[in-house]
Amino acid sequence: MNYVGEEQHVVEGSRVWTFGFRPNMLFVFGDSYADTGNNRKALASSWKLPYGITFPGKPAGRFSDGRVLTDFIAGYLGIKTPVPYRYRKELGGRLKYGLNFAYGGTGVFDTPAPEPNMTTQIDFLQQLLNDSVYSKRALKTSVALVSLAGNDYSNYIATNGSTAGFPAFIGRVVNQLKVNLKRIHNLGVRKIAASALQPLGCLPQSTAQFSFEQCNESENALVGLHNQLLAQAVNDLNKETNSSSFFVLDMYNAFWNVFNQKQAHQVSPTFVNPFEPCCVGVSAAFSCGSVDENGVKQYTLCSNPKSKFFWDTVHPTEQGWRAVYSTPALQSSLKQFW
Repeated sequence: MNYVGEEQHVVEGSRVWTFGFRPNMLFVFGDSYADTGNNRKALASSWKLPYGITFPGKPAGRFSDGRVLTDFIAGYLGIKTPVPYRYRKELGGRLKYGLNFAYGGTGVFDTPAPEPNMTTQIDFLQQLLNDSVYSKRALKTSVALVSLAGNDYSNYIATNGSTAGFPAFIGRVVNQLKVNLKRIHNLGVRKIAASALQPLGCLPQSTAQFSFEQCNESENALVGLHNQLLAQAVNDLNKETNSSSFFVLDMYNAFWNVFNQKQAHQVSPTFVNPFEPCCVGVSAAFSCGSVDENGVKQYTLCSNPKSKFFWDTVHPTEQGWRAVYSTPALQSSLKQFW
């Protein structure tokens, strides 16, 4: 056994446990890449068929056919997937594993989704501390996942934000994210993983115009700026707090690792056309899960979701998330939890 100061390191599988810190709670903030059921049933596609058909077998509030990023990260940490904040009272026995405050469709700023933005999500954790549901001491063994997958930018485009103003807006988004990350840390959370932005120009909503054959490079250039500013913000936070509490989950390169795979690897599935989604609306007026006034479905579904990287025009399938999770880019990022 090697002793490093007073901390003892043991290799277990692919992970190195540090006896000085083994997380036992996961708190999750953000959007639909991390939400496991907070959105209201009346509003969200995640509660409609065919969402959830792979896991748990019916719609359950995840924006996929099955498991999402949160589930894979909880599994990596050896923690049960934290329950959605919405069900904190019904599932109170599970609070010891943390809580998921992420709501699909939200951002750091307000978006058209009538759900709590990230500031309000952090307020929820603050309130639980005030109410002694959690103690600051208990949070010393917790970690956080913060997902920001681009809803602020979709909203900027939808509200006719100018191309010239986009870089400045990206700066505002990252600055607000930095404030949020610092707040989570100040509440007592030990390690905080902030997801880098995935290549937005490769989402089916962007590749549809190219018959799902190629990405929108101008969108990906803006993503590059966001990720550069995020890396700088995380670096600054670690300096300010004299710690290594903050780190980036390299979603950008993880997605590209999958897109660039030409043959199947043992750990990571391969996808014939990674940009083409499994579930799509029959026309631009409809989306995955849509039905008309007679209840007739207005979407098409692929025969095997496991063969597709994307589930709908924005979100990966469970198999897609499994592939992202298995990439060298994400696995090396995740090691920073220890």
